[in-house]
Amino acid sequence: MEILLKNGLLSDGSVADIRIVGEFIAEIGQELSSSGELINCAGLRILPGFVDLHTHLREPGRENAETVLTGSRAAIRGGFTAISPMANTSPVADSAGVVEQVWRLGREAGLCDVFPIGAVSEGLEGKKLSEMKAMADSAAKVRIFSDDGKCVSDSLLMRRALEYVKSFDGVIAQHAQDPRLTEGAQMNEGVVSSQLGLAGWPAIAEEAIIARDILLAHSLGSRLHICHLSTKGSVEIIRWAKAQGMQVTAEVTPHHLLLTDETARTYDPIYKVNPPLRTDEDVKALRAALADGTIDIVATDHAPHPAEDKDCEWASAAFGMVGLETALGIVITTMIETGLMNWDRLIEVMSTNPAKIGGYTAHGLDLKEGSIANIAIVDPEKRWTVDRELLLSKSRNTPLHGFELTGDVIHTIFNGRLVMKNQNLIGAVHE
Repeated sequence: MEILLKNGLLSDGSVADIRIVGEFIAEIGQELSSSGELINCAGLRILPGFVDLHTHLREPGRENAETVLTGSRAAIRGGFTAISPMANTSPVADSAGVVEQVWRLGREAGLCDVFPIGAVSEGLEGKKLSEMKAMADSAAKVRIFSDDGKCVSDSLLMRRALEYVKSFDGVIAQHAQDPRLTEGAQMNEGVVSSQLGLAGWPAIAEEAIIARDILLAHSLGSRLHICHLSTKGSVEIIRWAKAQGMQVTAEVTPHHLLLTDETARTYDPIYKVNPPLRTDEDVKALRAALADGTIDIVATDHAPHPAEDKDCEWASAAFGMVGLETALGIVITTMIETGLMNWDRLIEVMSTNPAKIGGYTAHGLDLKEGSIANIAIVDPEKRWTVDRELLLSKSRNTPLHGFELTGDVIHTIFNGRLVMKNQNLIGAVHE
């Protein structure tokens, strides 16, 4: 199988053709020819495929919200060629058997790589370590472990987890939320929560856990990753830790780069998310930290829910929103269009860095001869309006319905195979 990408804009600003043979980039140059499929990339940017280290696919157990297949479709629509589903499934992905099931479902879907994240604790209960080594040795080769959705709040358990994963170069990804400080919390603690009469979610509940875990990880020489940073204070803690040479990485979600707690004034649960949307000051701090390297990656925290879980009063609604299909548009709109970030940095935060953190060696690669062809082809100028009815995710809980974004994915190539062409899915290969 051959594909010829004609006249695409590369990261160095040059315009070139790329010839793909099998899984690999065979040739990059001018006026190339091929007997294979021709894709006109004039005016489009050819980028390494994106990597999401924070996805919820719900399968097994909650297939009414999402499945590995439907989530994979949403992923390639967003230009992601590798995604990492979190462990809060039913049953929980806390054993080799469950992570292998999810991994094999990804292989069967055949649209992108699905690298499961294993639970830190059995049943996400925060009491006993899960079978992390067995998951690492399984066919899924798990290297990231997280109780996301819940915080590993027990200091001793967290210390043991950080120490244990060192033996196989694993990383603990922490959902930083002190459970005692957030009991009954509904939204960011501040002026808006007070005016609305909704229980506040203090910033310190996130910041205190981050500070504790950074010190724990540093004392052990272990790898720590902080999920969905949301406050200015969290940014400052990460910045301080990196200045001390401490080993920590952090992520921010697209929605925390765009939206604030002011949206809650509508009382629409579509804006209810964990961690909550914060203030404009927090959003500005997060954007600046992503631009200057304090925050390492963008991760979607794609959290699909069926309509009934959101179509209710705020207090009863589920936390979370979908994000795979709108991630790029938000990053371009908030970071590129504003001049805070260039395209090289976008490649780092959406492809190169997440692939390095996860150890996903076939992803995040420079586009050069001999590299595996995992590619997102993007129209950087396209203006488009989000329509929840057109989403490929099984769920429709996006807060961006009717919102105009800049930049969209036009074609996606996975392992040298065109899986989306002109924003139409081509299909899966079953292995």
